[in-house]
Amino acid sequence: MSVPEAVRRPDEDDLAATTLDLLGFDTTNPPGDTREVVGWLESSLADLGLETERVAADPAKPNLLATLPGEREETLLFLGHLDVVPVDPDGWSFDPLGERVGDRVYGRGATDMKGAIAAMLHVARAYVEAGTRPPVTLAFAFVADEEVGGDAGVGALLDAGRLDADACVIGEPTATGGPPSITVADRGSIWLTLEATGEAAHGSRPMLGENAIDRLWAAVETVRTRLAERSPPIPPAVEPIVEESVDYYARSMGETTARRLFERPTVNLGTIEGGESVNSVPRAARAELDVRLTAGVETPDVLAAVREWLDDHGGVSVADVSWSIGTYEDPESPVVAATTTAARAVLDERVYRRSATGGGDAKRLRNAGIPTVEFAVATDTAHACDEYTTVDALAATAEAYARLPEAFAGRN
Repeated sequence: MSVPEAVRRPDEDDLAATTLDLLGFDTTNPPGDTREVVGWLESSLADLGLETERVAADPAKPNLLATLPGEREETLLFLGHLDVVPVDPDGWSFDPLGERVGDRVYGRGATDMKGAIAAMLHVARAYVEAGTRPPVTLAFAFVADEEVGGDAGVGALLDAGRLDADACVIGEPTATGGPPSITVADRGSIWLTLEATGEAAHGSRPMLGENAIDRLWAAVETVRTRLAERSPPIPPAVEPIVEESVDYYARSMGETTARRLFERPTVNLGTIEGGESVNSVPRAARAELDVRLTAGVETPDVLAAVREWLDDHGGVSVADVSWSIGTYEDPESPVVAATTTAARAVLDERVYRRSATGGGDAKRLRNAGIPTVEFAVATDTAHACDEYTTVDALAATAEAYARLPEAFAGRN
C-alpha cells in the first residue's frame, strides 16, 4: 500500500496553526499542569472519531492515549511530551505562548516538542479525512512530566499497563540544522553523592585537624582519573552505533572529543560543598558526581569498581547513589530501519543512527520492552530564549511521520 498523497503532503499553514494552538497552553514544568491542553487534544481527537483515554497518577498532570485502528494489529506508537521548561521572560523577544513571524513559529516548546506533536496530529487527521486505514494500528501518547524526569508521565502509563506497542517513535528534536539523525540509544548513568568527614581545627593551625574537603577532593580525583582510563566492554551490536555517533558528533566537537565521549566514561562534578568559614578546617564536605556510560556498558560493574577505589580514602563514604544501564536498539531493527527510511525519503541525505548523550523517556520504554527511537526535524533552540521551529521543519516531520506506518509495515 502506498501512502495517500493527502496523508503524505501536509499543509504548512495548518501545521503552524496547530503548533500555535498547542503553544498557547502554558504547560511549564514545574508545575507542569497539562489539564487544559489534554482537554483540547481530547476534543480534537474525538472529533476525528479516535478512541481516547486519560490516565493520571497526578490529577494536575493527565496523560492522553488515542488509537487509530489499522489494517494490521501491529502497533506503532507516536509519543510526545506536553510539558515544557520554564521561561526567562527578560530573554524573550517573542511571545513564549506562541507567535508566528514569517516562516518561524516561536514559543516555549516549539521545537521541544509541541511542533512534533502537531505533526503527529496531522497523521491522525490525514488518515481519517482521506478515509484510509493506516497499514498498521497507530497509537498516540501525549504525556506529562518529562522535563523534570517525574513519574506522572510515561512512568505512570507503564505502571498502569497502558502502553503496549510493537515500536515507538518519540518526537524529540534530532534533525536540528546539522546532519539529520535519529537516536537509537542512550547512555547509562551513575549519580553518586559522596560525603567526607574530618577533624575541625583553627585555620591558622591546619596540621592539627583533618580537612574534610581535602579528603573529598582526593577521592573525587581518584574517581575521575581512573574512570578516564577505563574502557568498559560494549556489546557488538552497540559498536556500529558508537561509530555513527562519533561521526555525527565529530562535526560539532571534533573526532577526538566525540570518541572520548563514547569510548570511556565521563564524569561531571556537579556540586561540592563544605566548611563553615575561611579560618576553620572543615569537618564535613559533600559532593555529587554525574557519571555517564555508553549504552550496553554494565553499570553495576563500574559502580563496584568506584566503591572499591573509595575504600582507599579514609573518611569518605557513598551517601547516596542511583544508576541506570544505557539502552539501545539494533541499527537493523524494524523501527530503526523504518524511521531511517522515512527520514531519508523526506530529507534526501544521510541520516545518522546515533546515541543520545543523556537519557529520557526512550530509556523507560526500551526497559519496558518497547523498541523506541527518537526523531523530529526542528531547530537547535530547545530550552533557549526565543525557541522556535520553522514551517519547513514542521512539514518535514509530518511527512516523515506519515511515511512511517508504511515503512514499518514493510519491515514486519
